[in-house]
Amino acid sequence: MRAPAGVFVFCFLAGAAQAQNPADPITGEGRVKWVVLNTVGPISLAGGVVSSAWGTLFDVPREYDTHWDGFGKRYGMRLTGVATSNAMEAGLGTLWGEDPRYHRTQGEPFGARVRNVVKMTFLARNDYGEIVPAYARYAGIAGSSFLSNTWRPNSQADAGHAVARIGLGFLGRMSGNAFREFWPDVRERVFHAGR
Repeated sequence: MRAPAGVFVFCFLAGAAQAQNPADPITGEGRVKWVVLNTVGPISLAGGVVSSAWGTLFDVPREYDTHWDGFGKRYGMRLTGVATSNAMEAGLGTLWGEDPRYHRTQGEPFGARVRNVVKMTFLARNDYGEIVPAYARYAGIAGSSFLSNTWRPNSQADAGHAVARIGLGFLGRMSGNAFREFWPDVRERVFHAGR
């Protein structure tokens, strides 16, 4: 049985994104890879499953109902919002010299690593390696939250829901940072403990 070509492209992008030295400024190619991996990479896709399952369980938005078709619509709606946010962040980040990538603080004490996860939800490195406010991230998350009102069902296409999505966008970013920070350690201990 042959693997689909998309699997090879994904593996290439995942490997290439990890191979880039975090001390180096992000390149244009690196930004494209970041957008792809943070939109259709395993962390984002798994987050979409959880988010869509939660919405299906509680029938939010109610227009989609609580069946597989509704789950699929919720998944697609989330994916379009994430793709829009990531593209906006990467594009504006190019203009403002912001690096959207999360850099691990491996080897630091646990508390320092947790603080880095939270801090880098709202901050980013610039082209000179300085930590600065992540204005492109703010614009991407806020802009896509309001822009998505154009394709959302009426029960969620208002300013109040858009503001709530901004908060959820930052919470999602923080969760992704935590996963990137700690999952390699968990994987190493769990899967290589018996060796």
